[in-house]
Amino acid sequence: MGEAKGAARAGLAAGLVLGAGACYCVYRLSRSRRAGAASARDGPAPGGGLLPQVSGLSVLSSLAWGGPSKLQSDTDLPKSPSNLDAHHLQKLIHLLESTEDPLIQEQALVTLSNSAAFSVNQDIIRNLDGISVIGKMLSNSIPKVKEKALNTLNNLSMNVKNQEEIKVYILQVCKEIELSPLNSDLQLAELRLLTNMSVTNDYHHMMTNAIPCFLHLLSEGNERTQIQVLKVLVNLSANPAMTRHLFSAQAPSLLSLFDNCINKDILLRTLTFAANLNENMKNEEGIVTQDQYSEDSIFSLLCGDSTQYAKKLICLLHHHDTEVKEQVAKIITQLRGDTKTRYSGKLQ
Repeated sequence: MGEAKGAARAGLAAGLVLGAGACYCVYRLSRSRRAGAASARDGPAPGGGLLPQVSGLSVLSSLAWGGPSKLQSDTDLPKSPSNLDAHHLQKLIHLLESTEDPLIQEQALVTLSNSAAFSVNQDIIRNLDGISVIGKMLSNSIPKVKEKALNTLNNLSMNVKNQEEIKVYILQVCKEIELSPLNSDLQLAELRLLTNMSVTNDYHHMMTNAIPCFLHLLSEGNERTQIQVLKVLVNLSANPAMTRHLFSAQAPSLLSLFDNCINKDILLRTLTFAANLNENMKNEEGIVTQDQYSEDSIFSLLCGDSTQYAKKLICLLHHHDTEVKEQVAKIITQLRGDTKTRYSGKLQ
């Protein structure tokens, strides 16, 4: 256990080293470009500079550096990541706000994202109005810049106070998910942010109109996309106030996920999604009848007279994984064993 904790601390420290290195480099790159002080006679920095090593992108040339001695004399950014403080984060936020160079924007966002892995920096970045600056990058036309901005907001969203500011971007992100290339890194970054923002019930109502899009991605996406979509859907399904919105949605291919051949991570989350909805309906006041929902609705598939769903659940009782079998047993109990069930469809 002690070794594991030590490794974790070492990993965090390494992340900060990379972040500070990138911060140092992109800040210097911007200064050099604006000042026009670099020249061919200065030659490259030893080893080609930190930024290519950190990012894997060859974005620095000898002309951009102005020589190692000039770097040391012209900037007060720390050489050590342990000295990174509000002053340095403010410089980085200002750099992001002032530059139009997508390479600098991308690397500045990577550094801010690394810094935001530490809770103290999450507060500092918010207090420096960094969230609004980062949020503006969501409208950037360069997909990589937009993706890095989403990753940064994702780290910042681990802070409840930050979520109160990030919530203004939820509607925009929901719309962008539908427009982003299917299974792209950009789309996954958008889904990850919504996953964090849906951990509490506070912002679920802002995602209601995106439910059809989520279900479309669940049907058409690859396994990575399906897992990330299901994380959002499971969070939404845990909120009783979202039950009717979810049950009303069309999802004709949902039953295909209740299968022994499906990836366990996908199957477990699909079962959890169904169990959450069943539990919410059981506690719902008033009788909910099937004629309130269309034939292809989630309600009709999961709570109606679907013999196909019943057969799939019975087959899943023989799944090799204990967690899967336990979740299936829970659903069957909800549908058949509770005499207080409030909906018309029952497992026969």
